[in-house]
Amino acid sequence: MNRRLALLAVIVAALSGTAVLTAQAILRSSLHDYRIVPVADALIQPWSIAFLPGGDVLITERPGRLRIVRQGKLLPQAVDGVPPVFTSSQGGLLEVMPHPNFASNRLLYLSYSKAGATEAQAHTVLIRGRFENDRLTDVKEIFAAIAQGRNHFSGKIAFDKQGYLFLSAGDRQAPPEGNLEAHPAQDLSNHQGKILRLHDDGRVPADNPFVARTGARPEIWSYGHRNVQGLVIHPETGDLWANEHGPQGGDELNRIEAGKNYGWPVIGYGVNYTTGLAIHRGTHREGMEQPVQVWVPSIGISSAMVYTGDKFPQWRGNLFVGGMARPKLVRLTLNGPRVVAEEALLPNLGRVRDVKQGPDGFIYIVTDDRDGKPTPVFRIEPIARGPVS
Repeated sequence: MNRRLALLAVIVAALSGTAVLTAQAILRSSLHDYRIVPVADALIQPWSIAFLPGGDVLITERPGRLRIVRQGKLLPQAVDGVPPVFTSSQGGLLEVMPHPNFASNRLLYLSYSKAGATEAQAHTVLIRGRFENDRLTDVKEIFAAIAQGRNHFSGKIAFDKQGYLFLSAGDRQAPPEGNLEAHPAQDLSNHQGKILRLHDDGRVPADNPFVARTGARPEIWSYGHRNVQGLVIHPETGDLWANEHGPQGGDELNRIEAGKNYGWPVIGYGVNYTTGLAIHRGTHREGMEQPVQVWVPSIGISSAMVYTGDKFPQWRGNLFVGGMARPKLVRLTLNGPRVVAEEALLPNLGRVRDVKQGPDGFIYIVTDDRDGKPTPVFRIEPIARGPVS
């Protein structure tokens, strides 16, 4: 076993606590055999990964660092120019996303939690800056959420083909108790538990669904969300897909439409963490959307990606979601707005925080550790299918 394979065996053994996966191990799925290979190691609570023209890879670390992987090596110095972030058990530096025209304009977007006057007043912000010479310059804050609470900052970013930017804002862990219809996620006067739609410079599009409603925040695209962890535009249909954490059980996948109410906390499929008692009024209500897919028990859902590459041809068009519990990766076959098949992948690989397709067509997996221990980023590579033993 060469040095690379030995490193992988040690890393995965430490992360899984059960079966040891190595690059020599063939992992089987119904359509492709594959293996996992380490790409970078010793990252501290990595959260998001992005790929730049020319081959550089950017990875956010939640404590506030933006890191570069260049030619297969993690550079020792973090990127200069990233603003200070508010770090808590869930807050910090979150998503990194290049502008769709990054190759010509060098614009880079970051979401993070920004300190307020008190811990509860920390809030999610979106900035963009120019990334050149390994530095972030000309940084501008283009959106700040009207929200307060302890956790659930969300901060996922997606661009559609028209260049509109979608941003998720969590419900800030506002307690689902009392009058559920008055919960902040159901209140259009704030950004808690919402998905937002912006121009790429932070301006509000004139055709957003609540622009003309008195008292409503004009950035809101959809509401009734808890804590969106994956946000992706389907490259063929243009549909916006989002997955979000339920409470104890009830992780959801939703197809997002303008102006729709996705129900949290009035309807849902989870229960209270401490008591195990019901949270919701029920699972259905007129005027509130049903999830396309629900996971009970929860998989600790995270990230979303539609595969379009050539390395796994039979996975093309499939939606992948990560998991911080088990399974660690789920492949969903879509038929228009419906999920028609589900397959669990990667049963033992730590906490999967982000899943992205690289420009090389491989699938990249970001793992983190709840206690802040160093963790790696992996790549999933295909293996020619042999006989099943």
